[in-house]
Amino acid sequence: MAGIIRTHGADFERAFGKVSPTRQGVLRDLAACRTAALGGHLERCPDCGFEQNAYDSCRNRDCPKCQASASAKWLEARQADLLLVEYFHVVFTLPEELGVIALQNKQKLHALLFSASAATLKQIAADPKHLGAELGFVSVLHTWGQNLHHHPHVHCVVSGGGLSEDGDEWVSCPRSFFLPVRVLAPVFRGKFLSGLLQAYAAGRLTFQGSLAAMTDPATFHALVQRVRAKPWVVYAKPPFGGPEHVLKYLARYTHRVAISNRRLVSLEDGRVRFRAKDHASGGRHQILELDAVEFLRRFLLHTLPQRFPRIRHFGFLANRCRARKLEHCRTLLGAAPPEKMAATDRGVQAERLCPKCGQGRLVRVGRVRPASGRTPKPATLDSS
Repeated sequence: MAGIIRTHGADFERAFGKVSPTRQGVLRDLAACRTAALGGHLERCPDCGFEQNAYDSCRNRDCPKCQASASAKWLEARQADLLLVEYFHVVFTLPEELGVIALQNKQKLHALLFSASAATLKQIAADPKHLGAELGFVSVLHTWGQNLHHHPHVHCVVSGGGLSEDGDEWVSCPRSFFLPVRVLAPVFRGKFLSGLLQAYAAGRLTFQGSLAAMTDPATFHALVQRVRAKPWVVYAKPPFGGPEHVLKYLARYTHRVAISNRRLVSLEDGRVRFRAKDHASGGRHQILELDAVEFLRRFLLHTLPQRFPRIRHFGFLANRCRARKLEHCRTLLGAAPPEKMAATDRGVQAERLCPKCGQGRLVRVGRVRPASGRTPKPATLDSS
């Protein structure tokens, strides 16, 4: 990704003129990541004396290189949140017609996607006809599809049970079954559209370019009626095998960016080729090809506003009550807190062997100043 930006970032800025400060920061940080521009430290092998520079990471949350370590740190903090129960994976997706509006109103509509999906899970789970309990769950916002088009959806990792209304017992889901999708989908649709209409009535939405016609109330309400009449996609996957499987899943999803370096195939003659799953053909992989400027445009569609958290916790995992309620859940379940994962499970990189002699372990012996004279201010990482 850094090579594409260094080669064609200027072409992108010329093609699209004014670029927002957030996107400028992404282009700058990713191009400089782990290069002399950011500086770093000098490493030396105590056995053979070999020395090399190891340059610093940009720490931008949209950088494919930086998310492995960020994910490892987040997972280490989250492992104590897991209970010895089944966990389910539920996905809430916006219709394409509303995804276009969300692209121009990221702060408001992505926040509404979080709140509407969370309120749906909490409401249906609290209903005694379904579970009658307070769930605990983590929600992760993704805004992309495999082809990098804008496709906002929320992945939720949900406990297979929860605290009863009076808090005196643990209520388990029926084995390998979660809340019915046929109930979740219409409730989610109603909550999201209610919030959307309130935001429109309060004048909190903006419409530009091809969406300018939405400033006319009749046009906007006609769109709302069309999406209200169609089924919305809520997908509940089979349960995970246990806490260790949940952690492996979270490691893949929590700090994922729109495209990883592993999916990039080549950059030749101004064209980027990358791998993508074709879900219409059962998940078969295919190679897509885009002009480099168009590739960068699609990649930058998925930058979020500064300090907008893409990972959020709800129910008995909400930040304000997590420690107290988790302790109570474990008491009811008769379970002890999970043991610490081994360092290899956390994804923490082991000490690096010397590339020359293959025996000594490299140690830091000094700093390397940034080539630019200063280190760019990094973007805020998700830490919720």
